[in-house]
Amino acid sequence: MIKNLYLEMRKQNIPEEIFSLITEEEINLFQELQIKIKELNYKTNLTRLIDGDDYWVSQVFDSVWPFRTFQNINFDNKKFLDIGSGCGFPGLAYAITHSNSEIYLVDSSRKKTDAIKTLIKKINFKNNIHVINNRIENLAHESSMRNNFNIATTRAVSNPSTVSEYILPMLKKEGLGILYCGKWTEDESKNLNKTLAILEGKFREKKQILLPRSKGTRNIVLIQPKNFCPEIYPRKAGKPEKNPL
Repeated sequence: MIKNLYLEMRKQNIPEEIFSLITEEEINLFQELQIKIKELNYKTNLTRLIDGDDYWVSQVFDSVWPFRTFQNINFDNKKFLDIGSGCGFPGLAYAITHSNSEIYLVDSSRKKTDAIKTLIKKINFKNNIHVINNRIENLAHESSMRNNFNIATTRAVSNPSTVSEYILPMLKKEGLGILYCGKWTEDESKNLNKTLAILEGKFREKKQILLPRSKGTRNIVLIQPKNFCPEIYPRKAGKPEKNPL
């Protein structure tokens, strides 16, 4: 079976690095997800990253590898929040690889949340998945959402300081924030530390890799609450983006 999977991956030119991250069953689900996204893309322009390395590296591998590389962290059976989920990455990728977790996907675009709902109906996910069309600045001040998640992520949303203001109010005291970042500079590190001090958060760890097939550098930054985030954060819609802390 493993040999057949390897041959199938070679046939489709799927990067071999993916083979070490996900199972045959998960690869089949990712292939099914790719097909359904392509079908939706004909009607709704969700993403340009749907073919070849754009899909298997920039979407699948990039979404999954952080949950495989931090060996000292248990990512299973969690309440997971993806902020600005877009066409479903990394949220649906995490759902595929962590089928016993409860998933919340949030996006302010009705077009995108409607598309994600369609994907969930067409694919046999094992998770309990909730799709919410709203801004995180609003949801973070709802008692049923605030300080309620084990894991919160953002990918391709904004700068580290801004997304930290989105993430930290959503986490339980022992929760973990996962920031997907491209480049990482000393200035960004200083700005993030300044923001975390204001939000009662702390830096935990950072890892960097070169994505397969020359798809660029990826940094993953882990943050955690030190205490519960002050009630005034996040600020009103648009403020964290326009005026990072």
